[in-house]
Amino acid sequence: MNSSNGMMSSSAAAGASSSANAQSPGLKTYFKTPEGRYKLQYEKTHASGLLHYAHGKTVTQVTLAHLKDKQVSPSVPAPSSTFSTSSGVRSAVRFLGVGNGTRALSFVGGNGGSKTVNGSGRVGSLSLGISSSSSVLGNSNFDGKGTYLIFNVGDAIFVSDLNSQDKDPIKAIHFSNSNPTCHAFDGDAKDGHDLLIGLSSGDVYSVSLRQQLQDLGKKLVGAHHYNKDGSVNNSRCTSLAWVPGGDGSFVAAHADGNLYVYEKSKDGAADSSFPIIKDPTQFSVAHARYSKSNPVARWHICVGSINCISFSNDGTRLATVGRDGYLRVFDYAKETLICGVKSYYGALLCCAWSMDGKYILAGGEDDLVLGQDLELLLTAWNFNVFD
Repeated sequence: MNSSNGMMSSSAAAGASSSANAQSPGLKTYFKTPEGRYKLQYEKTHASGLLHYAHGKTVTQVTLAHLKDKQVSPSVPAPSSTFSTSSGVRSAVRFLGVGNGTRALSFVGGNGGSKTVNGSGRVGSLSLGISSSSSVLGNSNFDGKGTYLIFNVGDAIFVSDLNSQDKDPIKAIHFSNSNPTCHAFDGDAKDGHDLLIGLSSGDVYSVSLRQQLQDLGKKLVGAHHYNKDGSVNNSRCTSLAWVPGGDGSFVAAHADGNLYVYEKSKDGAADSSFPIIKDPTQFSVAHARYSKSNPVARWHICVGSINCISFSNDGTRLATVGRDGYLRVFDYAKETLICGVKSYYGALLCCAWSMDGKYILAGGEDDLVLGQDLELLLTAWNFNVFD
């Protein structure tokens, strides 16, 4: 499915339907809407023997990362292209298969991060499109452009060439003490550190994707480390997002209902302490006491896990969904809650903005995709119909 204006188009990519049906019996490769029929672009699977586990593990998140030609000297990792709204080609759906024969359906987009739908049918991630282009294989002499799928399984991050027919990833990064749980890519990064990785221990790393592709090892290289050993928050890091136009700022959400604002340029080991949360049921914001602290702010969102966060393309709005079933929308600059809505039942698991920032999608355990017009949601909120 392709798009040139941020909205999904009913024109389908050719040649994928028959092969997808052959590889995925019983799994629908299309759906119908009043606008037309949408088909699976193509299916990308991985052999059961790929994973280093004896038993299969489900892919938990997929990120699409596009790198442009290197623009600086070879000794310095270069910045990457962004998921630009001006791009004419947008990828809507990708399939990944893993060792136990299950399939994971991923809608990739938003701020560069996405999650999946497993066999239970729960909606795991949503998007209205993201840029894509041709790619080249990465290796130790990697110096070109490419489009890559980044996904985590068990204790490893894998990088796969999006357009290659080779099922084997071109890069695997292993973590010894904690499993990766989420990641986010920023094509506008100015210093080469364009990839964020969050762990179940709460730790967060920023790295250069290009530098990881150049290195032949299986460990992170040139990483910046934040919330080391859970020094600020030791609950699982559930979602990461770069702040659009934030000059290196990013947000990390955690399973205890808090999210933290970091500045990439500051030392990740700098002391940062925050006051005790007086009322866990209320939204609150606290700032670090010292100018050198990192993170610089803590937002307490809810009781229970924040499952996903997503910025509007202009960076003015931040949406969160959580274990309590609420979709919340914040004015990021003013640090205020402006509106929200609750699922029919169960947790909300994912959220994404339309390219123009007028609509929000959320999906969750009720097996529904909740589509909201922001203006109507603001009106309903002002009339106290949040529930």
